[in-house]
Amino acid sequence: MVLAAPPVRNGFINAIQVYPFVDGALYQVYTAPGQITDIALQPGETLVGAGPVAAGDTVRLMIRRTIHEHLEKEKRLAPLGIKVLSLFFIDAVEHYRSYDADGNPVKGKYARIFEEEYRRAAKLPDFVSLFREVDVTSEAEEVHNGYFSIDKRVVTPFETYELKKSSAKDAPENDTYNLIMKDKEKLLSFDTKRKFIFSHSALKEGWDNPNVFQICALREIGTERERRQTIGRGLRLCVNQGGERLRGFDINTLTVIATESYEDFAENLQKEIEKDTGIKFGIVEKHQFARIPVVNPDGSTGMLGFEESAAIFDHLKAEGFVDTKGEVQDKLRTALKDGTLALPVALAAHLGAVRDVLKKVAGKLDIKNADERVTVKTRQAILESAEFQALWDRIKHKTTYRVHFDNEKLITDCAKAITNGPPVSKARVRVRKADLSIGQGGVEAKEHDKNSGTIITIDEGDIVLPDVLTDLQDRTQLTRKSLVRILTECGRLADFKRNPQAFIEIAGEVINRTKRLAIVDGIKYQRIGDEHYYAQELFAQEELTGYLRNMLKDAQKSVFEHVVYDSGGVERTFAEQLEKNEAVKIYAKLPAWFKVPTPLGTYNPDWAVLVEVSGEERLYFVVETKSSLFVDDLRDIEAGKIACGEAHFSALASGPNPARYIKARTVDDLMDHT
Repeated sequence: MVLAAPPVRNGFINAIQVYPFVDGALYQVYTAPGQITDIALQPGETLVGAGPVAAGDTVRLMIRRTIHEHLEKEKRLAPLGIKVLSLFFIDAVEHYRSYDADGNPVKGKYARIFEEEYRRAAKLPDFVSLFREVDVTSEAEEVHNGYFSIDKRVVTPFETYELKKSSAKDAPENDTYNLIMKDKEKLLSFDTKRKFIFSHSALKEGWDNPNVFQICALREIGTERERRQTIGRGLRLCVNQGGERLRGFDINTLTVIATESYEDFAENLQKEIEKDTGIKFGIVEKHQFARIPVVNPDGSTGMLGFEESAAIFDHLKAEGFVDTKGEVQDKLRTALKDGTLALPVALAAHLGAVRDVLKKVAGKLDIKNADERVTVKTRQAILESAEFQALWDRIKHKTTYRVHFDNEKLITDCAKAITNGPPVSKARVRVRKADLSIGQGGVEAKEHDKNSGTIITIDEGDIVLPDVLTDLQDRTQLTRKSLVRILTECGRLADFKRNPQAFIEIAGEVINRTKRLAIVDGIKYQRIGDEHYYAQELFAQEELTGYLRNMLKDAQKSVFEHVVYDSGGVERTFAEQLEKNEAVKIYAKLPAWFKVPTPLGTYNPDWAVLVEVSGEERLYFVVETKSSLFVDDLRDIEAGKIACGEAHFSALASGPNPARYIKARTVDDLMDHT
């Protein structure tokens, strides 16, 4: 038969994946025993032997998708000591559980569907490894449960006894209320089988679990606030079995299975965040760039300041990148994506930092099509080749570092940096007037000219001075003794009396920046030993996934069949140039698990490249690709990590023909080092 329907739209929102199912758009085809393929038809396409999905089937597909997403994450995260939880929000309690006249629980249709789909998933080749030596029949019943207000009203005599015991230390493990609502540690333990939780409204307030990785909304999420509260259940950094929080988008990704299109989901979520927090997405303000760190001609550090920031804003407005209210225009997004953003000559030195600020402000929530998510395989011929083995042997070893710095010099540098920092103006208040008129139409307010009014300078004697040492100690982690010396030697305590808050913010930021520079300047790396290294087998063992629109497909010289890139045009262009350059024999986009330890956080270099010169000499490189090669254009933390990366690979540069660490924008920059 001929079926006409819009395609199912699957997407990705920042770290939130959304799989919406629109009635009438999704069709299911049984391709093999126990396997179902979901197909979306374009208008006018023909599908023989399949019918449209009814509302009940949509629920089944959503539950199935949630289970599959859960098991996929369980395969990746369980070896890291992370227990994966999934949360279902249902439309009616009786669809999951009800009670008969004797108070015995009766499974609802959602519970039955879940167990059927869980048992079916256990037989699929992708997940069979998770169910070895597991009784899937009983397992399907034990891994899910829910707590509802009805559970407090309908209780059997036996359950009454158990509930009384629940307040004692020997409360039974299967006490659902305690396990779900109170005992977070037990729920997060691998010793507890429960990992799929069903709820109607009991978990909306006062419930927080960091390891919720999937949320399936089997009901309409009515208000915007309810939507944010629901999604908020999964926006937490997860913890491992030791209770340690783990960071990184590769781990902390929330999947939302919803009944609305992902465009609507993203738009509604963004509106709610703006309304609830007062934060406006896509708005550039005149003071947006004032706190950009700069290096003064005498070598001291400071901040860009309001006047320079306002000049950058005026330039953006004149070029049509923002409107008069500062709202970002598509022209700016295009310029950022293409790398064509430019500033006037007088401001050009700050381009890199301005670009970083604008990237955070300009983009809406990034939406990707989850159907374009693919697993990237390795090219075994390249991975197992002698050439790649030689390249990997030069960069695979791990290091440890020590930081040596002169405490006296740090105090002197911090004091000097504050001395040369931006000026602190007096605290001022602007008083404005407005007229109120009461008439038949109600109360009307009309403000006088916004640029008029009286500016009152607050007298220093009227300002209550805060505890500057405690505040700066919290911000910088320096000792009070060191802070006393810095503040005394900087000679600017009068500024603290004039405007305490402004002075503390400037001093805290300047001290932290000086600390970071001192740590990086004094860092020394040392190779740990031959037994500590990143094994070459990790390329095949650690699954790499990406999205088609952020991927260079069919890369012939790469260790991976496709190159997954992060930073848009620069990395894609570099990969294309590597493919075309005949001197480049083999390369790899280094995966996220290849990390260099630094005091500023782990650092993941971009590329490993083997170049052959004149058909004879082989050169080995680790390449960091950036749109700018000037350190001043990079954020100080990013520049610090790059400096640590350079020190790390220098420590590995022993023996003949070692790998060299370089920074490059293009392959031509790379070839300049051959």
